[in-house]
Amino acid sequence: MDWAYGWMRNILAYFNLWDLQAKMVFVGLDNAGKTTLLGMLKDDKLRSTQPTFQPNQEDMKLGCVTFRTFDLGGHKGARPLWRDYFIEVDVIVFLVDASNRDRFEESYEALAGILKNDELAHVPVVVLGNKIDRPTAVSERELREALDLAGTTTGKGKAKLRTNQRPLELFMCSVVKRCGYMEAFQWVAQYVQGK
Repeated sequence: MDWAYGWMRNILAYFNLWDLQAKMVFVGLDNAGKTTLLGMLKDDKLRSTQPTFQPNQEDMKLGCVTFRTFDLGGHKGARPLWRDYFIEVDVIVFLVDASNRDRFEESYEALAGILKNDELAHVPVVVLGNKIDRPTAVSERELREALDLAGTTTGKGKAKLRTNQRPLELFMCSVVKRCGYMEAFQWVAQYVQGK
């Protein structure tokens, strides 16, 4: 009977007649822009934010999907707690400060830990190279290499996934300039709506 319910829900969602529910977590190193991005997605306002020491939860609607979002701190002490929020997660948004080369190796290690987690093997991961408005920001190619994503991503269009392939893609953006991140959420929505 569950298959019939799921099939009907997907048909109704396709015609925007049913709201899908999904859980999304925002992770990445501290000062990458996670809280700023969540504020922009929630109410399109740029706010001055403090470092995140306690997880923030917000509900927001993107298309026909209502997301319960969790903004998790990125400092070293908070990273071990990320796994507590990965339970039944539908989307992982990993932010990287594309203007801070000194922390690329640390970002790589944090992202690699997520990608190697067998429990998350089928969870879509969208990586956002944020702060491209800064003169020190690297190119998309450089960030792909620094995060060891070359040849592992699925493409920015509607991707036909191989068996057991996780949707994974990198998008460059500037949250403060309001560019690049909506394309990332449009990309990830195809995998949530197809559940």
